[in-house]
Amino acid sequence: MEKIIEVENLTKYYGKFKAVDDLNIYVEKGKIFGLLGPNGSGKSTTINCILSLLNYQDGKIKIFGEEMKPNSYNLKSKIGVVFQDVAVFEELSVYDNIDYFCGLYIKDKKIRKKYVEDAIKLTGLEDFIKFRPKQLSGGLLRRLNIACGIAHKPELIFLDEPTVAVDPQSRNNILEGIKKLNKDGATIVYTTHYMEEVEQLCNRIAILDKGKMIAVGTKEALKELILVGEKITVETDNLDKKIIKKLKEQKNIIEVKYEDNILNVTYEKGEENLEEMISFLKDNNVFYSKIFSELPTLNDVFLELTGKELRD
Repeated sequence: MEKIIEVENLTKYYGKFKAVDDLNIYVEKGKIFGLLGPNGSGKSTTINCILSLLNYQDGKIKIFGEEMKPNSYNLKSKIGVVFQDVAVFEELSVYDNIDYFCGLYIKDKKIRKKYVEDAIKLTGLEDFIKFRPKQLSGGLLRRLNIACGIAHKPELIFLDEPTVAVDPQSRNNILEGIKKLNKDGATIVYTTHYMEEVEQLCNRIAILDKGKMIAVGTKEALKELILVGEKITVETDNLDKKIIKKLKEQKNIIEVKYEDNILNVTYEKGEENLEEMISFLKDNNVFYSKIFSELPTLNDVFLELTGKELRD
């Protein structure tokens, strides 16, 4: 598979602080690559280095097989970037904003008109083309930001937290648009704190922490890295403390919590956990109104690999 991005031994310091530590990443053509990590993990620094917006101390970066430099305008014309902070012109309408950013790369007016119309349709902005940015809701503003970044039909797109602080309808519109861009051939690098989006979109995922790569692979491969195998939830009233103590002594159990008549049991990897739980409850005369199991999620992977302490 052709590699659109190749990052080898990337190292970036801010003074004496090592923000990115000997990082190796590649992104294959036509894929959606998820770049995850806690705040301060080095995600933004890595992206800015890849885009040659930051100087770095060591490493090699290639895009489309060529070394990426600040003056690599031939490469930059193939790239679309949508940063978390909205960057549009307040004095221009929705249509004129998209047309302006598209015009940075597409000079032919006829082609540009078609591209702008395609971007408006993709982001669902047809009814708002004459609006100024200050007249738009947060969700519409984010969709405008995306339209401006992708209107020139780039082959490679960087999306940084594109759905943050938007309503469910706008979020769904944005996610469907991302799928459409990928289906049409764009390779996408996607950063977010919403793990369900990564599960839904990404073919391959990297997790950074403290500037280092701590895991990379498909979502299925990442889930194999952690101890957690299954979570079982039981709704039951007035569970005796002796029963809870006895449950904690059972094999393959990592954690037992009981609050507000909800029993949560986390198991190690294994089979027949639900069957064993039902047998345990029956043998100990515990009556329940509901019981269900959940397999590990990317959120479980993320928290186990990066820890649960708060980050700045």
